[in-house]
Amino acid sequence: MSQRAFADTGLAHSEALLRPSEANRELVLGELRLGYLLKRATRRTIGFVVGPRGLAVSAPRWVSQPQIDSAVQMKADWILRKLAEQGQRLEQLDAARIDWCDGLRLPYLGTELVVRTRGGLTRSVLQAAQPLLGQPATLHLRLPEGATPAQIRDAVQRWLQQQARAVFEARIAHHAAPMGVQVTQLRLSSARTRWGSASSDGSVRLNWRLVHFPLATLDYVVVHELAHLREMNHSPAFWAIVRAVMPDYEQRRRTLKDGVVPVFD
Repeated sequence: MSQRAFADTGLAHSEALLRPSEANRELVLGELRLGYLLKRATRRTIGFVVGPRGLAVSAPRWVSQPQIDSAVQMKADWILRKLAEQGQRLEQLDAARIDWCDGLRLPYLGTELVVRTRGGLTRSVLQAAQPLLGQPATLHLRLPEGATPAQIRDAVQRWLQQQARAVFEARIAHHAAPMGVQVTQLRLSSARTRWGSASSDGSVRLNWRLVHFPLATLDYVVVHELAHLREMNHSPAFWAIVRAVMPDYEQRRRTLKDGVVPVFD
């Protein structure tokens, strides 16, 4: 990405990424002023890391500051491209933050779910979508009018976790026997960066947040973890098992990688 292209992105986080508060060095890249965090380390080469807090540079203690700045200049296009990607990711995360109130909307199995609070219910009820009337699915929570954001958030999370377990159990039952594996235990995970895991003893752990994705994407993670019960690695043999069950697994995996789930903090 060129310097002009980055300047024209209009990303809300551009300023913070270009001049992060932790920066201790600054230089000019064309029309842009870039701040970065410089760390001296015991290493042989200069390293670059672009994250949500901007650019961090690790350099050997014997390398001079002009040499470091020159290396940053040479990597300018790569750095700006990565900063733009970080800005887009941060904007997606901002959009994923939920205002926990009556009438909120969030993704559920690839569709939109509206959440309403209703006192007097004996349990929370899911009302099916009515596409012909343009009405999405609605979750009626067993909460009184005036429920706090924390109460709504916690009730939604409990309901989603219950649905996740039910869906996971159904998809495991669908795939396990044909794949020649048996699951001894299913556990729900709340991991931030990992969608599933499997152990040689037959236990499987799946992230409940998968219920925000379309069923086809969720199904890929289930098949992926079941395949690990036969091959505890990512060897060609493992991927052959996945492909035999799900020939389009690469496309499904991309939707998982690109997706952003609601923030429950």
